[in-house]
Amino acid sequence: MRERKEKLAQQELARSISHLSSTQAGLRSVDADLKQAHAEQRTAAAATGTEGAAELLARQVFLERVEAERNRQAVELRRSEADVADRNAELATAASEHEMLNRLRERRRGEHDREQARKERNVHDEIAALRYRRSTA
Repeated sequence: MRERKEKLAQQELARSISHLSSTQAGLRSVDADLKQAHAEQRTAAAATGTEGAAELLARQVFLERVEAERNRQAVELRRSEADVADRNAELATAASEHEMLNRLRERRRGEHDREQARKERNVHDEIAALRYRRSTA
């Protein structure tokens, strides 16, 4: 059961890492979009004579929307990082519990084997003592 718990924790960690990776890629993409939107905004602002106020306003609205998406992606990235950290801690706990139970099982097996060996020695000693008594009698 502990081994299954550890495997599930590994799978959850893998899913979290995959989600983190896609979130990082999304943030990089939004950062590139934001950089391009800023560059276009600067270009449009420099050429104020060719564009009207409506065009400048539309560009500003677009820029704000991209910035909002970037903020949302940054929040999602922090959540993903926290999730990966949590899953990693869960895996470490599950792995240590599994290892602890394996060590306990091995220790108990060793105790059992020693007890069995002691019982067998006692039986052999009794057999030897009986043979000795018979041979002396």
